[in-house]
Amino acid sequence: MRRMTDAELRHSPLEDVHRRLGAKLGAFGGWLMPIEYAGTLSEHRAVRERAGLFDLSHLGKVDVVGPSSLPTIQRLFTNDARRVGVGTSQYHQMLNERGGVEEDLFVYRLGEERWFVVPNAANKDRVVEALRGAAADEAAVIDHEDWGFLAVQGPRSQEIVTALWQDAVELPFRGCRIVHHGDAEVVLARTGYTGERGYELFASASVVAELWDALTMAGAGVQMEPCGLGARDVLRLEMGYPLYGQDLVPDRTPLEAGFGWAVSFDKGEFVGLDALIEQRSGRLPSRLRGLVTRDRRSIPRAHQRVFAADDEIGEVTSGTFSPLLGVGIALAYLSPGDAFEPEAGVEIDIRGRRASARVVATPFVERSPR
Repeated sequence: MRRMTDAELRHSPLEDVHRRLGAKLGAFGGWLMPIEYAGTLSEHRAVRERAGLFDLSHLGKVDVVGPSSLPTIQRLFTNDARRVGVGTSQYHQMLNERGGVEEDLFVYRLGEERWFVVPNAANKDRVVEALRGAAADEAAVIDHEDWGFLAVQGPRSQEIVTALWQDAVELPFRGCRIVHHGDAEVVLARTGYTGERGYELFASASVVAELWDALTMAGAGVQMEPCGLGARDVLRLEMGYPLYGQDLVPDRTPLEAGFGWAVSFDKGEFVGLDALIEQRSGRLPSRLRGLVTRDRRSIPRAHQRVFAADDEIGEVTSGTFSPLLGVGIALAYLSPGDAFEPEAGVEIDIRGRRASARVVATPFVERSPR
């Protein structure tokens, strides 16, 4: 596959800020985004101990509004959006007819007839197209491609965000509301993908740089650091959170990925339901499991093969070094058998060397985003 040039990539409204801060920029999901600033380990530590500020503008920002907005969401995504009250949010997946995962996303209910959908960067256009195809005449799908998206994550995040909006302290976990920065609307949510207490903010490109500066000033007292996507990847993997395109893919179902809890089998028809019902009645062909290596030198990476004795039983989908645990961690799809069970011993082929590992339940580390 040909590598996209910087000119072909989409650009964050904060790119000038990142360059001024000396960020290392790289391609991600068709965008040029900050991968790291001071370094992944330093940024990881900031989020786990204090707070970090992320630019996530590459992710989608899509409104679905109107009297038939709820049926549109229900027909396309896996969870039951009827359970979502105004001011709360819910995790969903979007499937193909075979039950494979085409996308995972969060849906925020900002009003009785307003739903805010946040898909991954690489799939945003596909999700918008699917929403417009599923929408009846009384639902409008609005792609806010020019909006920015910031995340403040870490145990000190509440102090930072409440410096801008005092009532943010009242926002419950996975809650959301409309606030304002000057005259500009800001979608504020108590969500994140790091495992720490955190907030996510969505706003127009015209004010997102001002928000970045205001949050930076508010975070100076707790030594908040700007953080890139490298640190976010380590943080999410320590929590066992999947990444679309690696851990969630079109030829694996939510049941194989361990996301049966995000599938509502009794809400009515949605794309992929029949395939999931059939799979649920039999034995799963594979299952996404956590792996922990025995020593800090063995760092698993995506696509490395997993063995039980002489039998190849799966493949790593995501792997990294966990700074908190001091060892390698990974997610991998494993075939049925004893390796499904926690504490089962396996081996990972790391550059031609078999590294001992064990199967564990995720999250790999104990944190509380609440």
